[in-house]
Amino acid sequence: MSILEIIILALIQGFTEFLPISSSAHLILPSQILGWEDQGLAFDVAVHVGTLIAVVIYFRKEVADILSAWFKSFGAQGTTEDSKLGWWIILGTVPAALLGLLLKDVVELYLRSAWVIAATTIIFGLLLWYADAKGKQMKTIYQLNWKTALLIGFAQAVAMIPGTSRSGITMTAGLLLGMNKQSAARFSFLLAIPIISMMGLYYTIELALGDHVVDWSTLILGVVLSFLSAYACIFMFLKVIERMGMLPFVIYRLLLGVGLIVFLTL
Repeated sequence: MSILEIIILALIQGFTEFLPISSSAHLILPSQILGWEDQGLAFDVAVHVGTLIAVVIYFRKEVADILSAWFKSFGAQGTTEDSKLGWWIILGTVPAALLGLLLKDVVELYLRSAWVIAATTIIFGLLLWYADAKGKQMKTIYQLNWKTALLIGFAQAVAMIPGTSRSGITMTAGLLLGMNKQSAARFSFLLAIPIISMMGLYYTIELALGDHVVDWSTLILGVVLSFLSAYACIFMFLKVIERMGMLPFVIYRLLLGVGLIVFLTL
């Protein structure tokens, strides 16, 4: 890849991983539209590591509190709000992890196309709009239970389909289940930590076992840029979500989806 491609793809990964607009779609589109070569497995690992570092650092206090409470819940302390949240994050990760292993090849072979991205961008954009407009938005992140956590987990599994958006579909599910915007977003971001970790580990093992040429300067640049853009994205999104709502992202998704259809039919 050229330096320009590295910069653009790393920034795309960072900015879109946590916005409800689909990072996978934006990473696939340059190759579909501009004819860029696939960025390769090593670069995928690098940008996922960058976004993982960003979300862990941003939520470092919450992560530390949840982990501490979760481990202590096996002892005399018993369950607390934070330890329950730890269990709900684990439960919400299971569907995506299992279905990801079972259906990965199907998705890679049949669903990584611009037409699929166009359709899912529009469909799940409209669903996000409906959830934002009709959801009761009364529950906080600590009012989750195992049922709602599992439902959000199954929604996360749907994000295997390019164009869906992992953060978008989990926020949509959270809003439909009555969570307020801040809580839906925070649970979505915390839920990203184990699934991105597992994806990074999977890609790393595949990279280690395969015959891949590693350009370390490219990887380091990818990590740094995806980290910076992802951290900035989380910070800005949580600051403005109450004022903006989801409508700007819905409009963007609709414009992107329609624009793709027009481009593909020309």
